[in-house]
Amino acid sequence: MSDTSYDQTINAYWGRDGLEQAILDALRAAGKNLDHLTLDDLAPMDQFHGGGKRATVRLARLAGLSTGTRILDVGGGLGGPARTLAVEFGCQVTSVDLTASYVRAAAALTARLKLGERVTHRAVNALEIPFDDGVFDVVWTQNSGMNIADKDRLYAGFHRVLRAGGLLVLQEPMAGPVQPLVFPVMWARDAATSFLHPPAQMRELIEAAGFRTRAWEDVTEEIARPGAAGPAYSIQRLVMGDVLDDIRHAGERNRVERRSVMVQAVFERRSSD
Repeated sequence: MSDTSYDQTINAYWGRDGLEQAILDALRAAGKNLDHLTLDDLAPMDQFHGGGKRATVRLARLAGLSTGTRILDVGGGLGGPARTLAVEFGCQVTSVDLTASYVRAAAALTARLKLGERVTHRAVNALEIPFDDGVFDVVWTQNSGMNIADKDRLYAGFHRVLRAGGLLVLQEPMAGPVQPLVFPVMWARDAATSFLHPPAQMRELIEAAGFRTRAWEDVTEEIARPGAAGPAYSIQRLVMGDVLDDIRHAGERNRVERRSVMVQAVFERRSSD
């Protein structure tokens, strides 16, 4: 699949017209004050990944993020993680995502929270990161690689934009010991656009791209367990609609039967040989 075809496929799957207004309408219906929104008000709507905001905070603590850290958030979606890293950890975040409607909505929400000086958003293909070498302290990515087949190219790009000693901080679903995956899942209707590798293979692939492992934790039971369905105004329901019930059922099977696992990990960029 060409890069253009890939872009079109992913935008067709994830893209939603009028997403910003739909989010604001849902928040208003839930009784939120749109002129005084907080991170926690937005969390059900802007943390579109396994575990929600608590998983973002957990991962940030695992990485030991601190004030002033320059972060590239790849696959940043609606900007929930980026805004959390800016507000709760004092980071400067550039968030990129392939889906144009998400980028527009993310920028509007960031402006609404008056965080434009600390968080920026751009429409970018993760395989074509348009930044200079070594300009970031951290590449952050949560549940964004599942649709990407060319993982060698993906992690080579991450390595390039990180300074020596910089960190790759990730949360990612991976293939479990039992296969095949049950569909639909959140990121794909079927196997044609789902590209999961087993944990050992993923770790080897990332290390081969020029990283050394600092932390590697299977968090399947801690953050991937579905638990309560969450509020009616969740972003999952807003984007996926009625098919969300099938996705949740398949997700529970995948977790219980160990067809998929969730990993949080931190890697350090090695200096080039």
